[in-house]
Amino acid sequence: MFTYKPPVPADQLRQLSTRDAALLLLQYLAKGDGDLQYDGLIGGARMAFQEERDIDMLTNRLSDAWGWLEAHALLSRVPRQSANFRRLSRDGRELAAHPKGVARFEARTRLAGPLHPDLDRTVRTNFDLGDYETACFAAMKAVEVAVRDASGLDNSLVGVALMRRAFQPHQNGKPGGPLADVGAEGGEQEAESALFAGAMGRYKNPSSHRTVDFDDPIEAAQIIQFADLLLRQVDRARARNI
Repeated sequence: MFTYKPPVPADQLRQLSTRDAALLLLQYLAKGDGDLQYDGLIGGARMAFQEERDIDMLTNRLSDAWGWLEAHALLSRVPRQSANFRRLSRDGRELAAHPKGVARFEARTRLAGPLHPDLDRTVRTNFDLGDYETACFAAMKAVEVAVRDASGLDNSLVGVALMRRAFQPHQNGKPGGPLADVGAEGGEQEAESALFAGAMGRYKNPSSHRTVDFDDPIEAAQIIQFADLLLRQVDRARARNI
């Protein structure tokens, strides 16, 4: 007697989140040849789950997983075919085939929203191409350029020295750096100075400092998000001085 193999095992459909079930379904779909059809998938699943007590729930969970793949553009319509047919998209194929495909997908998802204008073109392009080292360096370089421009400090100051001078706290009646927030408590001013200086010291030139594993796209995305936050703080500091 022929036995149908379920696209995703019943126990995993019951326990996993929609996202995790969808990623298992993607691996199953990637093993097949030809176009994909939702009705065929669900019909085959009902046959595979015919001995299960909760067949409707299982097929509903499988339907949710299919919908998640479509919503994240991992499945796409087949050109010149009816609306019922799907195929794995380029991102879907890459995710299924690459050992770190899930990490790459999740990292891109983290950067899916708008970035600061100083990052949105060059940095995002390098990141999407998988050149994480260049993307991270460019992101922190953008912070350095923005701080120099907003503070008006000399080009001879770079990296940590520039950050410390630009955000030097106002103390004991003495004026601080041009970007320090005179209205903030002294400890907060010092913390902001340390935040920017630390970012430069650790991430501006990661290839020489060996501070990040560039095989980890999620960590690279987090560095870019950190640079985005710093740039927005520079914008606020600039606005205080207008």
